[in-house]
Amino acid sequence: MPPSINGPNGRDTNGRFATGNVGGPGNPHVRRVAALRAALLDAVTDDDVRKIVAALVKAAKAGDTVAAREVLDRTIGKPAQTELLQRVEALEQQLFARTDE
Repeated sequence: MPPSINGPNGRDTNGRFATGNVGGPGNPHVRRVAALRAALLDAVTDDDVRKIVAALVKAAKAGDTVAAREVLDRTIGKPAQTELLQRVEALEQQLFARTDE
């Protein structure tokens, strides 16, 4: 169904919200989630995070593969991300090589 001009769906002919569209109700949980995040940030100190990371690294060094995966994923990225970055860097090198000619 094509978008209507400020009709039942409040969009213009390009599908964008039209002037006067009051919008939707939004996410009813956003305030609660924000309050919970704020409470969590208030409860956790920088030192807490350092101790948690140290414990995670210690567990990884002791052979805990789940901990090792978490440490490596958070520091060097997941394998797919790493592969993508390597491909982007290779393409950038090719681009720079062409501009130097």
